[in-house]
Amino acid sequence: MATWDELALGMEAPERTVGPLTRTDFVRYQGASGDFNPIHHDEEFAQSAGYPSVFSVGMLQAGILASFATDWLGPDNVRGFGVQFREQVWPGDTLVCTGKVVDRKEGEGERTVDLELLVTRQGGGAAIKGWATFAVA
Repeated sequence: MATWDELALGMEAPERTVGPLTRTDFVRYQGASGDFNPIHHDEEFAQSAGYPSVFSVGMLQAGILASFATDWLGPDNVRGFGVQFREQVWPGDTLVCTGKVVDRKEGEGERTVDLELLVTRQGGGAAIKGWATFAVA
């Protein structure tokens, strides 16, 4: 894990690529989360709702982004995490996770860094924008 001295403003995490995602990935996440909306696994249902195909549950990408951040700075160090859903993720999409340090703070007996996080679809736009705050030793 990175140390306080290593986490300068603007420092970027090593990029992570995930995928290509499959319909099976979508269904497995639905089973784990209990979200069985057919728009995420039933082609005919998704098309009848005006979509070209099924698409991922947004929380799958949020989970991928959270894992990316905690692998970088440690799950015990999370002080805050949030996301904004931007674009759907389709079967066959490959996701790219990035993150950078945008603020450093010392106070209340703890050093923290604020991160900007992003999941982009390879060949597409931003699927999720996120932020996080981590305590740093």
